[in-house]
Amino acid sequence: MTLNEFVKRKDFLICVDSDGCAMDTMDIKHIRCFGPCMLDEWNLHNWETPILTRWNDINLYTMTRGINRFKGLAKMLREIHEGYTEIEGIEELEKWVAESDELSNTALQRAIDKTGSICLKKALEWSVQVNASIDRLEESDKKPFEGVKEALEYAHEYADIAIVSSANAKAVLDEWELYGLLDYVDIVLAQDAGSKAFCIGELVKKGYDKDKMMMTGDAPGDRDAAASNGVYYYPILVRHEKESWEEFVTEAVQRLVSGTFGGAYQEGKIRKFEENLK
Repeated sequence: MTLNEFVKRKDFLICVDSDGCAMDTMDIKHIRCFGPCMLDEWNLHNWETPILTRWNDINLYTMTRGINRFKGLAKMLREIHEGYTEIEGIEELEKWVAESDELSNTALQRAIDKTGSICLKKALEWSVQVNASIDRLEESDKKPFEGVKEALEYAHEYADIAIVSSANAKAVLDEWELYGLLDYVDIVLAQDAGSKAFCIGELVKKGYDKDKMMMTGDAPGDRDAAASNGVYYYPILVRHEKESWEEFVTEAVQRLVSGTFGGAYQEGKIRKFEENLK
């Protein structure tokens, strides 16, 4: 179903991110794919432990959680260049990340065709290898967090449910279908549907009151997408996902439905979210 085809059925709408929020896939992709592929591409194994630790901090455990892969790469390679070993052409990657209006493999290939930059070529090869590595992960490695299915089933009694994710659409559909989560979802809006902020804005136009809408996510980008549209944000806290989904059922949904989500509760959830990523 597309955005144009989607029709509001209930008074309330709950949007849910996928990777790192509903699906326990974000950590494993960075720990087993993104970081190790960077070590291989730039031959950084002499400094494996501190570099991988820092990569995970940037992408998983601080306020840059959920950063675009190429922005994260440029940030990490700059630190490596200054602290460990020379990264040839790092400035060219930083320039592309700062100036490109599209940060994708396709856009990167266009920049390579124009510049021939060795750093851009290596960044593309890294990205391709990351995707291949992710594809090789076992299905058993890509599971929902504990309590997610029950939480979605509960919430769907009160609200329409929309997946709002920046991940690949096929991957989202495959992963959610495998574990029976799509039974409680009314629309899937992934990478090909536009940014999270755009998708939430389009859903607002379906006739929901903004104080009856909630974005559930795990990264600052989810918080910002909710804020830019004036809807509530419920955070799934990294390293505390099980407890976050439990509270989603025991308190957050009922607060949304009863009109008591805003004010002190919302402010407290955002404060805890930000403190958890410091």
